[in-house]
Amino acid sequence: MQGHKSIAQAKLIAKLNPIIRGWSNYYRTVVSKDIYGEMDTYLWELLWKWARRRHPNKGRGWIAEKYWKPRGITRWNFIGKLKDGTEVELIRHSGTEIIRHVKVKGTATPMDGNLVYWSKRLQKSPMIGKRILTLMKKQKGKCGHCQMLFVNGDKWEVDHVVPRSLGGKDVYTNLQLLHDYCHHKKSAADGSHEGRTRIRDIEAEEPDEAKVSRPVLETSRSGDGLA
Repeated sequence: MQGHKSIAQAKLIAKLNPIIRGWSNYYRTVVSKDIYGEMDTYLWELLWKWARRRHPNKGRGWIAEKYWKPRGITRWNFIGKLKDGTEVELIRHSGTEIIRHVKVKGTATPMDGNLVYWSKRLQKSPMIGKRILTLMKKQKGKCGHCQMLFVNGDKWEVDHVVPRSLGGKDVYTNLQLLHDYCHHKKSAADGSHEGRTRIRDIEAEEPDEAKVSRPVLETSRSGDGLA
């Protein structure tokens, strides 16, 4: 900011945003909430000095109205306009979501076959396609029909909420991940059972799967006697 005292507001925001975003993302896994707040305060002080320097003969109210605009519940939002009228807003450190680093459970390794655990942790897997991982994350590891968590040993399938036979599209908003038995019930109820097809989940060479059924490691559920 000291090297860009006369730069336009929108250009200053364009230079600051990548720096703020990169720094905040780097420290998002540690106890950063208080520090983010302090950095936002420090940034506001620098921006105020920058604005006052540009308009030494203007009052505080005029400067505040020119460079800061209320948006939502926040009173100070440093917002500038590009030549085409598009507004650009300075991001805040405190706007970065804090994501705590979680240690790997016990002696777990990516080679132990627990695809449910690793797909949720790594959000990528050489044994599970991108579509499955996306749906697993979106549904927070739960079956879209029974809302029970997927566990090691389950078989799952990708289902079209509105069957393709009834006009449903093959898009994420119309897809859900179900237990194979939940998929059977749902398909029987909506009349699409006859059109069901199963495709293996391993899609390293075939990323655009439609319906998927895949066994993970066959381990027993605690308390229900199922394997």
